[in-house]
Amino acid sequence: MNGIKWAITIGLVIVTSLGYTQQFTSEDVRFNAQRDTITFGATITSPEQAGKFPALVLVTGTGAQNRDCEMAGNPLFRPIAEYLSARGYVVLRMDDRGVGQTTGDYSMATTSDFAQDALEAVTYLKKHPKVDNRRIGLLGHSEGGAAIAIAASQSADVAFLVSLAGLATDGLESLFVQNENLVANSPMSAVDKKRSNEINRLMFAVAYQYADSDSLENRLEETYAYWKEKDSIYAASLGMEHDRFRFPIWYYVQQATGPWYRYFVRYNAAKVLSQVDVPVLAINGDKDPFVDPVNLTYWEKYTRSANKGLVTTKLLPNVNHLMQACETCDTKEYADLSTIPDSTLQLILDWLNRL
Repeated sequence: MNGIKWAITIGLVIVTSLGYTQQFTSEDVRFNAQRDTITFGATITSPEQAGKFPALVLVTGTGAQNRDCEMAGNPLFRPIAEYLSARGYVVLRMDDRGVGQTTGDYSMATTSDFAQDALEAVTYLKKHPKVDNRRIGLLGHSEGGAAIAIAASQSADVAFLVSLAGLATDGLESLFVQNENLVANSPMSAVDKKRSNEINRLMFAVAYQYADSDSLENRLEETYAYWKEKDSIYAASLGMEHDRFRFPIWYYVQQATGPWYRYFVRYNAAKVLSQVDVPVLAINGDKDPFVDPVNLTYWEKYTRSANKGLVTTKLLPNVNHLMQACETCDTKEYADLSTIPDSTLQLILDWLNRL
């Protein structure tokens, strides 16, 4: 097998909600990229019995995350991997660049790089003794939805896609929608919501226009100075003598001038998805402020797969960005909720079994 195995396979047993047990095996591995200098640390779960099985590579969203895709104290990917492997699928989940056993610098990587990392994992799985290398797919969460789409558009080795709260809009549009959703759900006053949306739109548009320019930082600072002058007059006209509302200019400039943001703001979803020609399952929660449910329509609108009836979309009620069944559905609630429910895992499994 390509790569270096650094832990022996261990048999695991899980008890399902239906009251019966099923077994799968788990092995920790390390493997080297073929087209980069990265070494990946990963866990592969697989059915206990012998044979060749379909496989999935799990791809995380924005932010450096470990292989379990642990957010707000909850692992999203581990239950997915174990549930599917106990039911006939090989699943590889890996640490992001610079996290855990994976080398590299996450801060210097882009969505395109994450797509290539996913394809490196596919190449590795093709040599795994339990994998049917004609049936390897990708599952991505959040920005991982864009990464798996890029990967599928570039490689015939990807047989299917599963998107969980996955991005299928242009980078610039997603920034507009995401931030306006967050502002709308914030405790700010109506006046401050208006001001926040105004400066956000100005800065995002400038970041888009000058994404490939060395002058981006200066342009952003000029735009902020222009807005601040006008906004100060506006605030004074409303009697806000001690107004503290200000856009976080230093932090934003540091973020916007980095490689990830420059790539992301110019990401063209329609162009990428038009080259996706494999079955797609896209699932979103209707209480997700980060990836708006409108993204589901773009999987259906832009992909070649949709023209062949190969796209399935599901909008889940009272489900948040982390695929949790939520109550208040505020981001503060994330740490208090259980991870992805069995009902959603079963939905994914049923779709996979129909391929």
